[in-house]
Amino acid sequence: MFNDRDGVKLAGLSVFWHETGYFKSMAKKLLYLLFLAVACSPSATTVKTDVQNTRPAWLSAKPQQSGYYIGIGQGIKDGTNNYIQAAKKSAFEDLISEIKVTVSSSSVLTQIDANKEFQEKYEQIIQTTAADDIQEFEQVDSWEDEKTYWVYYRLSRERYRQIKEEQKRNAITLGMDFFVKAKQADRAGEPVQALSFYYQGFRALEKYLAEPIRIDFEGKEILLTNEIIASMQFILEKIQLTANPSEIMLNRRMVQNDQTVLVTALDKSSKKPVTDLPLRAAFEKGAGDVFPDYKTGQNGQIKVLLTKIGSRDIEQKIGVSVNMLSFAGDQPSPVYALVSSKMVTPKAVILMKVQRPLVYLSSIEKSLGTDKSNQQLTNRVKNYLANAGFEFTEQKDKAELWVDINSNSEKGAQSGSIFITYVTAVIRVSTVKDNKEIYATTLDRVKGYSLDYERSSQEAYNKSLETLEKEKLPELLNAILQ
Repeated sequence: MFNDRDGVKLAGLSVFWHETGYFKSMAKKLLYLLFLAVACSPSATTVKTDVQNTRPAWLSAKPQQSGYYIGIGQGIKDGTNNYIQAAKKSAFEDLISEIKVTVSSSSVLTQIDANKEFQEKYEQIIQTTAADDIQEFEQVDSWEDEKTYWVYYRLSRERYRQIKEEQKRNAITLGMDFFVKAKQADRAGEPVQALSFYYQGFRALEKYLAEPIRIDFEGKEILLTNEIIASMQFILEKIQLTANPSEIMLNRRMVQNDQTVLVTALDKSSKKPVTDLPLRAAFEKGAGDVFPDYKTGQNGQIKVLLTKIGSRDIEQKIGVSVNMLSFAGDQPSPVYALVSSKMVTPKAVILMKVQRPLVYLSSIEKSLGTDKSNQQLTNRVKNYLANAGFEFTEQKDKAELWVDINSNSEKGAQSGSIFITYVTAVIRVSTVKDNKEIYATTLDRVKGYSLDYERSSQEAYNKSLETLEKEKLPELLNAILQ
C-alpha cells in the first residue's frame, strides 16, 4: 500500500513530467499501472479468499438448539441435477427425522399388536408422511464451495406443537362426528353403513393412533380410536358368510364346467341378508383367475366368477371374505391397510376337486421326407402338458382332447459349403367328443444351416423347439384352459 513518502515521490514525478510537457500521456499510464498493482497485491487477494472459504460452524457439528428441530442438507454440483433443490430436500428430510413418534401404552397400537411389528411399521409410515404437517420452518443459512451446496433449516418446537394440537382438535371433532353416525347406523341395523362411517372416523384420526384420545360418550369415558376399531371388529363378528356349494368338482378346462357357486352374507342373529357388503375372492390354495371384487345384492348374495384354473393341484381352494379396504376407495392409506389386515373378517371357503383333462396325442415328424427316430416336437409338447397337469391315454375314444402334430423338413439352397434346410410344422388341438378344433398353429419354414442337409435339418428342428417353447405352447395351454 502507499505511504506518505511514496505519494510525495509520485506527485513530484507527475509535476516534472507535466512541467516539461514530455511523456505527458505516458505519465497517466504509469500512474494507473502503479495503482492497479497496489490494489491487486497478495495481501488483498488472501483476505477475499479466506472470506469465501470459511466454513460455517454448523457444517462441522450439527447445532443443538433446545427450542428447535434442526435439518442440514447438501446438494452435489455434478452438473446433472438442481443441486439447490436437492440440498433443500435433504435438509427437510433431516429435519423431519428429528420428529419422533411416542407410542402410549394405552393407545390402540398396543391393543392390536403384541409383538410391536405393527407399531414399527406405523412409526415408519407416520415418519414418511410427516412432511404433510410441517409448516413455518425457516432457512437459517446456506453455504457452498465448488463441489457442494449446503442449507440449514430449523423449525420451532413450540410452534410445531401448537400446529399439531390444532390439527388434532379438528381431527377429534371430525372423528367423533363420524363415530356418532356409525353408532346410529349400527343400532338401526345397517352394518355396511356403520362400517363406512367408522372408517371415515378412523381416517380422520389415523395420525394419532399412538396417542390415547379420551372423550366422553353417552356418560362414560372412552378411548376414541380404540373404540372405533373395536366397533368395526364387533360388526364383522356379527356377519356370517356361507358358500353354496362349499365343495365342487371341476375340470381344468373351464368350458366343461357349468356349476354356479353362490356366497351369502347374513346377520348371525336375525338371519337377515347383509346388502351392499364388499367381498373379495382369491385363491388360497392352487392358482387361477377368479374375479376379485363383489358387492352383495338385496338377497345378500354374490356369484363367484371363476374363469381359469392355472394350477395342476388336484385340490384347490378359493376364499371369499369381507373386503375392508373397499371402504377406503381406490387408494387406502398405508395406515388403514395395516390396521385392517389385523382385523378378523368373516370368510367362506370353496373347496375344488380339480380333474385333469385326458389327452390323446398323435404325430408324424419327418426329416427331409423320412420319419424321424427322435420325435422332438412331440416330446416337447407332451412334457409341457404333463407338467401343466394333463394326463395322456393311448385310447382316443377315452380322451377329452386330441393333439395332432405333423412336421417335415425340406432342402433349401446351398451356398459354398453351407446347406440350408426349412422345417414346417402344424399343431392342432381338437375335442374328441365333437371333433371341434380349439387351437391350431404353424411353425412356417424355420431355417437351419450346417455343413450338410442332415445336420442342417437337425439345426432347423432345434430352432423350431425354441419357437415352440417360447411362443406356441403358452398359447396352446391358454386356449385349452378357457
